[in-house]
Formats: sequence, C-alpha cells, structure tokens
Amino acid sequence: MKSAADLFLGLTPDTVLAAIEAAGLRCTSVCWPLNSYENRVMEVELADEARTRLVTKFYRPQRWTEAQILEEHALLAELHADEVPVVPALPFPDGRTLRQVAVAGGADVVWFCLFPRFGGRAPEEVNDALASRLGALCARIHVVGARKPFVARQRLSGMTYGGLPLAFVEASGRVPVTLRRQFVVAARALIALTDERMADVPLQRIHGDFHLGNLIARDNILYALDFDDALMGPPVQDLWMLLPGRDSDTVRRRELFLQSYEQFRPFDRASLQLIEPLRGLRLVHFCGWLAARWHDPIFPQTWPQFATDAFWQETTDALEQALDLAWTDPEPAVSLPPDDAPEVTNADFFWDWEK
Repeated sequence: MKSAADLFLGLTPDTVLAAIEAAGLRCTSVCWPLNSYENRVMEVELADEARTRLVTKFYRPQRWTEAQILEEHALLAELHADEVPVVPALPFPDGRTLRQVAVAGGADVVWFCLFPRFGGRAPEEVNDALASRLGALCARIHVVGARKPFVARQRLSGMTYGGLPLAFVEASGRVPVTLRRQFVVAARALIALTDERMADVPLQRIHGDFHLGNLIARDNILYALDFDDALMGPPVQDLWMLLPGRDSDTVRRRELFLQSYEQFRPFDRASLQLIEPLRGLRLVHFCGWLAARWHDPIFPQTWPQFATDAFWQETTDALEQALDLAWTDPEPAVSLPPDDAPEVTNADFFWDWEK
C-alpha cells in the first residue's frame, strides 16, 4: 500500500533529530543523507564531548514487522558476540535497539535504529586470496546462523523469492506485450525448478544479500554489512552472490572458497545445483522490487532503463539462459593450486589481503 510514509515524505531532518532526541540522545544539527534506496539512512552527530557521529536507519514502512527487524538485530548481536566481524545495532539509552517515530500526520510510523559510523574500503573484485577469506567469513556467519531459526523472517523459496515479485511485475504492466509470455514462462519455470531442487535442502539463517557491496575492509579486517535481507535460506545463496561469475576463474575460486568454508563447517555441495535457478530468480526478484517501488521518485531516476524494451529483452534472455544452464553442467574443470602451495591460515582469512 502506497502512503506518504512509504515515500518518507514526513521524514525531514528535524523529524529525524527529534526522534533520536526523544529516544534519549542529544544531537547537534548535523543530519546528512547517505546512499540507500530501500530505507532512509542518515549520519547524525551527538551533542557529546566527542561529537560522536552515528548512522541512523529508518526502515521503509509496511515492509518489515517489529519482530522481523528485531530478529535481524539479534542475529547481528549473536555474530558480534562470537567475534564475527559485523556491525551490530547500537542500544538506545533504554537498552532497546529499535524505536519508532510517527510521520505523515501520525497516520503511519517508521521504525528506526542506530549503528556506529563505520568507514572502510569495499573490495572491487575477488582474487584467490580473497576467495579463501570469504569462504571462512561466510562459514563463520553460517555457524552462528545454524544455531537456531528465524521465526518471523521470510523463508527463501521459489514462491517467496520469485513468485511474489513476479506477481508485482505482472500487475505493473511494465513488461512489453511482445515479451510478456516469454518472460513469465521462464520465470515460472525457474520458480518450479527452485522449489523442486530445494525440497531436501536444509534452510538456516543466512545473510541473503551477500555480495561485494556488502563487505568492507577496515583495520585489516573484512566486515560483513547490511543484514536487512537476512532470511531462512540455503547456504549456497550467500556463496553464489559473492562469486556470481560463470567463467573458469570464478569456478576455481569457488573451490578455494569452499575449501576454506569447510575448515569451519560442512557444505552441501549438491546444493550447488541451485546456483542457476537462484541466479535467475534474483533477476525476477529485482524486477518485482522495482515494480513495487516505482511510485518512489528515486527509483525512476536511478533505473530509467526499467521502462525500456531493451531492459526487458536482456532480462528475459538472462532468465532463459539461467534456465538452460540449470539443466546442464556449464562449469569447466576446476584448476586448484599445487599441493605444495602455502597453507591458508586464519591470518589469511581475516587479515588484509593486500600486503
């Protein structure tokens, strides 16, 4: 449902600062917007002696419930307690990590939280050393994630990851008539194939959106960021998003990733057959996200290609390619380092890879 709150129209800098002060923290007038499409994220400054800078995140209304957001915060807290490099939500003076503020004349509320301001450098590509490091980091996240399930958060399936977004796309009428049937047939086939192959795959708490843009290196440590899309899903979802290529180098680095991963916990290698269906459904998921948010002016400004025939042709071709490859074995033979290669240690996993 569209509303003024969904567009964050009532979320002015004065509203942001007043909400934080009402939670018990005095602020200066600093309130800088940061890049974010789904939510609204601002940098604010506390009126303490150190002029501490924090990042406040206002969740898009009508997307997550209070229980779902708190499960995200709880997972971050568990990971942090296990010394997994993440950035947990900060408690307000009352000990809670989540507050709400009324916007749009009080008709809607927006949930918000605080994080420490956290800078660093995001990796631009994966080399062999980083692939090994990522395998260890991903495994450590999954070790904690497997301890107990999410109760309120979504479970990844063909329907949740592809079916519901496809419904948004179909209702939007954005797909050109000439491609509509082709797009829908490919998407539905990927949905069915995903559910078929996931039938016996255990689900657990995973990051869910674990790509290079959600990693940052700071003080020689690689941190995992943005657990906004954390859900119950197969561990392979986090693997393929970190190493999304199909070329021989990516396949080889995937093996390096798995070797490091398996030093911490087993990996179900049969679940690798989910990569192509999940890759295709992510495209459907992306299209559904754009269709559902198109009323927000920032989306047409950022993704104008969504309204072009070329976009839908390329996307439809990509869906059909993922479907074709899902039924074949497109991966070339893996070429691993020689047996006498230096053994990878925990220092390699968690130390800066540029030395």
